[in-house]
Amino acid sequence: MTLQFSLGSAAPATVDSACVLVGVYEQGVLTSAAAQLDSAAGGMIKRQVESGDISGKAGSTTVLFAPAGVAAQRVLVVGLGAQKSFDAARYQKVNIEAARALGRLPVANAVSYLSEVEVPGRDSAWRVRIAALACDHAAYRYTATFKPRDKSKQTELAALTFAAGTDAQGGLDQAVAIAEGVRFARELANLPPNICNPAYIAAQAQAFAEAQGKVSCSVLDEAAMAKLGFGSLLAVARGSVNKPRLIALEYKGGHDGAKPYALVGKGVTFDSGGISLKPGAGMEEMKFDMGGAAGVLGAFVAAVKMGLKLNLVCVVPAVENMPDGDSYRPSDVLTSLSGLTIEVLNTDAEGRLILCDALTYAAQTYQPQALVDAATLTGACVIALGKHATGLMSKHDDLAAELLAAGEETLDRAWRLPLWDDYQAQLESGFADVANIGGKSAGAITAGCFLSRFTDGQRWAHLDIAGTAWEEGRKGLATGRPVALLAQWLLDRSEQ
Repeated sequence: MTLQFSLGSAAPATVDSACVLVGVYEQGVLTSAAAQLDSAAGGMIKRQVESGDISGKAGSTTVLFAPAGVAAQRVLVVGLGAQKSFDAARYQKVNIEAARALGRLPVANAVSYLSEVEVPGRDSAWRVRIAALACDHAAYRYTATFKPRDKSKQTELAALTFAAGTDAQGGLDQAVAIAEGVRFARELANLPPNICNPAYIAAQAQAFAEAQGKVSCSVLDEAAMAKLGFGSLLAVARGSVNKPRLIALEYKGGHDGAKPYALVGKGVTFDSGGISLKPGAGMEEMKFDMGGAAGVLGAFVAAVKMGLKLNLVCVVPAVENMPDGDSYRPSDVLTSLSGLTIEVLNTDAEGRLILCDALTYAAQTYQPQALVDAATLTGACVIALGKHATGLMSKHDDLAAELLAAGEETLDRAWRLPLWDDYQAQLESGFADVANIGGKSAGAITAGCFLSRFTDGQRWAHLDIAGTAWEEGRKGLATGRPVALLAQWLLDRSEQ
């Protein structure tokens, strides 16, 4: 079920809803909406604050059932934490926790007054957009491979209204479009690899293109790529019965002849490591190794749904990396589409081998004005930045600044790592132009350095989302990152 969003301006005590959401800071400080409800309910909220039943701790939630003097059936009081230190990140957190609490209640609709909470430096449109995206993220349920449930007896949240004026409508419209892109990405990444293989991703891209105006999709199969010289990508795919695809989506929302922006996403639908086989523990998470592909496709969906006034290309190399008698091996030398030869030192460093050909193809075919790739590329990036920040690498300070700013605006944040030429020596090979790994030190950076060799002359940036693309644990889901970051970057470009 897709959550429907709207704006409203009714007083919190008079709105007829299954649930009304208001905020309370620590130290018993009530927001304006909470104070209005408290007054209408004869001081009910203050009494629970004084008794300790409502703490105001950030993200805490308390349900008040059928309070007298209030039209809503329930009031969900959400803790906002300390008022002095309230900021954008905490605003996002409390909205996520509020949506999770709503999801546990038998309510079909609700009205949130959290969108009125002041956030330093942020306007109403931003607050509504972040709240809607946070709530949509929390409301997402993966159900594709479960036994169908009987929903006739279940009440699920279907509609959420945010208290805001018409000046926030633009932010809400953007949220709806970006949320659709995030859901598209999450669903693709969450699907198991026996369903979501290269052909499946290609089919989903084609189906989206057919349903939209100004969008076209082309797919290269194994034979077409062999004819063009995709020697690096095809080597990775050799061990799998699921044949590779190169997917290219084009959106023409800008002027005719204007150079497009290009997104490229790593689409390894399952990564066993190949001959350099991964350990068995945790290998099931390698279905998420197409998170970069899911992310750029989701960003493409969001850009199209926002109707951005720019031209955009999305290129996805989709393969499965498996061990087999025909698999590529450590010590093989591959000839990439660019003509550069690559010595394979580890078949588990396969993402860069498919990306290098895809980046070359995107640059040669579309001559983009900027080229950004996203990939679950290195465990080293997870060690460096954890699960919170995406690793960003670029030799172009202006492009890096644009992407970092987009991340701050959406709270889908990135952190820049150096891409100095000093690191390039680690990729030297005695048997080819470049080796596919650079040793155990600076693994995320040397992976970026490898890709940089295939983007000469391009205004290019690399996003390593190995730590941010999915949540940890057996029940961890895809996050949909970096859809919001990329969608904001494209939105900013379209408004220039």
